[in-house]
Amino acid sequence: MNLSDTLILIRGGGDLATGVAHRLHRAGFTVMVTELPQPLAVRRAVSFAEAVYSERITVEGVTAHLAPDPMVGMAYTVLDEIPVVVDADDTMVKQMRPSIVVDARMAKKNLGTRLTDAPLVIGLGPGFTAGEDCHAVVETNRGHNLGRVYSEGSAEPDTGQPEPVQGFAVQRVLRTPCDGIFSAQRQIGDVVKAGETLALVNSEPIRAQFDGVVRGLLHDGLRVTAGMKVGDLDPRGVREYCFVISDKARAVGGGVLEAIFTGIRRWLPEPPPEVRDAGLP
Repeated sequence: MNLSDTLILIRGGGDLATGVAHRLHRAGFTVMVTELPQPLAVRRAVSFAEAVYSERITVEGVTAHLAPDPMVGMAYTVLDEIPVVVDADDTMVKQMRPSIVVDARMAKKNLGTRLTDAPLVIGLGPGFTAGEDCHAVVETNRGHNLGRVYSEGSAEPDTGQPEPVQGFAVQRVLRTPCDGIFSAQRQIGDVVKAGETLALVNSEPIRAQFDGVVRGLLHDGLRVTAGMKVGDLDPRGVREYCFVISDKARAVGGGVLEAIFTGIRRWLPEPPPEVRDAGLP
């Protein structure tokens, strides 16, 4: 089986989805990413969703390129790029008929992915049930099971709490104080002190709760609602971490790769008797 002939459509282009797309692309698969007209990815420096705003983005040597339609996108794959196609109506699966669909939107619920979308359908995190709306679910919750592939049942339920880093959990996530227009006052990678204003929503400030590095910020100028996640502050203070795929995204990408190869074995035809009976050389 030629992996480059296998089209994998990934719904979503956030940081976890990008970790998956990056790993599958490096493994030799043909990958296409679909996104919203205004993606809400926070870790934009490592999210292929950012191509919607900037046309191109390169993450660890792999370039994603915004395509006006899926046919142009397939031409980009010949150039060894990952096409990103805006799919506001979620019709790309039906149009492209991919061999594999990965729902990586991380909505904590199923937004419409079905078992019949492709020969192999994989869901990331809570909201999916293997055998009902997808063939496999990959665990996204940090801990002992991160990256585990479930062929039955569901991933661990959403805790609603961010993972703690050096004792900071809820404080790491920047949220909007009100409805309005988001305006970034700092950039991803900036080193900041507690109390500094990182962004404004209308005239209301969003301030750093501790010293750290700005790991993620929503794209400037977007309309947001009260309580919405718009940023990520990292207390470790290592600027380089802002611009590389996280260990979590790599683990989830590995789980997707395992799920794919497990599924591929089900599609392959039975080898002819002369091969099957020959045994190992």
